[in-house]
Amino acid sequence: MSMTTRIIGIDPGLRRCGWGVIDTLGNRLSFVASGTITPPVDLSLAERLALLFAALGDVLERFAPHEAAVEETFVNAGVRSALILGQARGIALLAPAARGLPVAEYAANLVKKSIVGTGHADKSQVQLMVKTLLPTADYKGADAADALAIAICHAHHRVANMRLKALA
Repeated sequence: MSMTTRIIGIDPGLRRCGWGVIDTLGNRLSFVASGTITPPVDLSLAERLALLFAALGDVLERFAPHEAAVEETFVNAGVRSALILGQARGIALLAPAARGLPVAEYAANLVKKSIVGTGHADKSQVQLMVKTLLPTADYKGADAADALAIAICHAHHRVANMRLKALA
């Protein structure tokens, strides 16, 4: 007898941090909720990180996922942007880990390849496939759609990962 597993996907960012929650039973996926956390830009970095941590904590508390998946960020911007994004990513990893959840990490191109079939898909292709795989999904914006894609990617890879661990 299989049990439903609830997964949260997190697309880290300090301006916009997307999150998406799905349930998975075998290979069946269902949409639970999604959203975007947008800390006010006029706050200090520390205040924005604290707000992000608290908001993710609220989401984790409300939807009680069993597992989390976070996108590994690829930064083609300047060093300062990369450092700030890295700090936001640290919060995205810490919030679920501090609650005892297993946290998986996926490269952006693996997420796209898992969802669309190509690692160089654009945001509109990702959104179209998220809507195809989760027809009832109600999300506003690319960040929430990306977070759902990360959760779907984890749902696809988690079973194979568990089998590999069992063999080791």
